[in-house]
Amino acid sequence: MELSNRQEQIIEIVKGNGPITGEKIADQLGLTRATLRPDLAILTMAGFLDARPRVGYFYTGKTGSELLTEKIKQYKVQEFQHIPIVVKEEVSVYDAISTMFLEDVGTLFVVDDNSCLTGVLSRKDLLRASIGQQDLNAVPVHIIMTRMPNITVCRKEDLIIDVAQKLINKQIDGIPVVKDKNEGLEVVGRVTKTTITKVFVELITDDQI
Repeated sequence: MELSNRQEQIIEIVKGNGPITGEKIADQLGLTRATLRPDLAILTMAGFLDARPRVGYFYTGKTGSELLTEKIKQYKVQEFQHIPIVVKEEVSVYDAISTMFLEDVGTLFVVDDNSCLTGVLSRKDLLRASIGQQDLNAVPVHIIMTRMPNITVCRKEDLIIDVAQKLINKQIDGIPVVKDKNEGLEVVGRVTKTTITKVFVELITDDQI
């Protein structure tokens, strides 16, 4: 978040004189309390200042980068997950390749008849299967997919920063969001590297940080 000159001045005043009332801040800047109110509201919502009734404003001591880090650590998967792109176990490798290109994704999740996760297909899996003379229409995806327990999953309550770490550590493009079901783990969403990129871009450009 980029602060205006006046907002920077307010922070310096509160740093040196806090706790200090809005009226006194306005006096030092030669402004009315009404004129200053929007700036104080922005600085308080952003976390640079804290306010207590009948006491005044305090400087929190936090830098912009620290506030950004705190914001990131509050984001959960359920706020950013996308609709999962799934295929059934019996689908052919050829059809899976077609689905991946049509949906413009890097990972497909393989499910059974109960919509429960049984495997994952990456671009590498499909490329590897495409090399050779075999008929891709005759090879079902369950032959080449990565199976449990070698699948990294997450849940909607997980922190987005933790999922980002999993993507990096496992060097994978996407992670299925799952929930418990009697028959297994139902796939309810997905988080990808693109998801994480969008989160950080939106966070940095959000005026309400």
